[in-house]
Formats: sequence, structure tokens, C-alpha cells
Amino acid sequence: MTRPVECPLLFLDVDGPLIPFGSTARSPRVAAPTPAPAAEGNPLLGRLDPGIGARLLALGCSLVWATTWMEEANEVVAPLIGLPGLPVLEWPDTGEAAPRGLHGKTRALVERAGGRPFIWVDDEIGPMDRQWVAAGLPGPALLHRVDPARGLADPDFGVLAAWPATVTR
Repeated sequence: MTRPVECPLLFLDVDGPLIPFGSTARSPRVAAPTPAPAAEGNPLLGRLDPGIGARLLALGCSLVWATTWMEEANEVVAPLIGLPGLPVLEWPDTGEAAPRGLHGKTRALVERAGGRPFIWVDDEIGPMDRQWVAAGLPGPALLHRVDPARGLADPDFGVLAAWPATVTR
């Protein structure tokens, strides 16, 4: 008999997934969010969907920032989208050359997960990252690449919500 595993970690990037790079116009099938007011003089913050924090929390995962924003994600982004302060993934410069095509976050994600199931939401996930995680993680992982032109959208949330139920031990 299998039992559900503990709730997965969800490593979350900001630029691309939460702050889309494309036009702020949405397709008619997707409800347009009320944009957050620009803060800290960064006009891109107006592209944040203030309701996205509640949607992320509803996934039931342990959220962790995995972004170059580092602690600034808690100071600037989290309040604008309704998230509490979250742990921040740090990936120190070890001086080691990463294999070609491996994202700078990948090794730190696998190490931080420590075998625990995780989801990584980013717009820069590539084939080498998938190979590295598959080879180095004893537990299940979902590497979910978000289209940076549109950011996290309904189809992405469908995938993210469904995956934890597929993870059993």
C-alpha cells in the first residue's frame, strides 16, 4: 500500500512566471486580473496579479522563493500578491563551473529538496536541468516551465494542482 508523501516544496521564480514579459493584454478566455499598483519605482510590478498569491497558497505546497530577487521578493513582491514572507533559496557561487546548459539554481534546488518531492516553476528551465534533476534526486519532481510572455496562467495552475496527487510512496 502506498501513502501520500508530505506536501511538496514549490520553488517559485518571479520574473517571467509572476511578472510576465509580454503584453499585459490577455486572451478573452482568461479573466484579466486587476493589476497591482507599481511600487518601488518598478513599472513592471504593475503586471503582478494581486490574486495569484491566494492561488499559489491553495496548491497546498510549501512555497520557497527561487529568484534573483532573493529577500526582496518578500519585501516587494509578496505584499503585492498576498503572500506571507517565504523562505528564500540561495545558490552560492561555489566557483565550480556548471555543466553547459545547467541553470545556476538547479543544484541548489536539488540540494534544498533533500529528496523531498518538489515543483520548480520558472521560465528558464531547460533540458539539462531536467536531466540533472532526474539523475540527482531520489524523489519525484515537476519542473514546470512557464511561458514568460504570459506568466502563470490557468493551464499552469491546472498542472500544478494535479501533480501532487500523482506523487505517492
